[in-house]
Amino acid sequence: MSASSNAANFNGQKPTIDPTDTAMLLIDHQSGLFQIVKDIDVPQLRANAIALAKAATLLKIPVITTASVPQGPNGPLIPEIHEAAPHAQYVARRGEINAWDNPEFHAAVKATGKKTLVIAGTLTSVCLAFPSIAAVHEGYKVFAVVDASGNHSKLATDLTVARLAQAGVVPIDIMGTLSELQGSWNRPDAQEWANVYTQAMPHYQLLIESYIKAQQVANNHEELDSQRK
Repeated sequence: MSASSNAANFNGQKPTIDPTDTAMLLIDHQSGLFQIVKDIDVPQLRANAIALAKAATLLKIPVITTASVPQGPNGPLIPEIHEAAPHAQYVARRGEINAWDNPEFHAAVKATGKKTLVIAGTLTSVCLAFPSIAAVHEGYKVFAVVDASGNHSKLATDLTVARLAQAGVVPIDIMGTLSELQGSWNRPDAQEWANVYTQAMPHYQLLIESYIKAQQVANNHEELDSQRK
């Protein structure tokens, strides 16, 4: 593979997420691993991972999850992911650190028929990075959601993002991912998308509340306090 083909323009393809050609891989979001995350607040990491699962459900995007020795110190997957994406397929591994090395996981990804992968995982430098790089090598368009992943230090994350970019993976954040998947507010499930954003960004709820109140004032011809006599 030449250096130029590693560029994140995907050899001339449009370098964006097409939800109709996307599968989502949520790897090792486990309660034990979360305890060593230092580069992002764990409640925010948890919320971002759940938001991805909710978005995948809205768009009917295939979701594949897996865990690293969940019966051991790494702990179980956080339950909210499968609650938010009940269609998600869980693949048990036999100890492989790189999920891509597990034949069943690899086969599950291939069986989706999708060539674009949105991936998040804990730890970022291992559970996210290893399968992302392996998938790019096999010709997939890969978007790594860095803030829906967690790592043991900011330095480790910075180094990993650089490595991912050099390998042809696109590092992206949760808001960029959600917006690119959603595509437009002119859609019948717009309110559900607003709820997904609120999951990842609780402050967004303030914007929604202000908008709803403004609509009520206009629709009900409500008299403003400042205009009361």
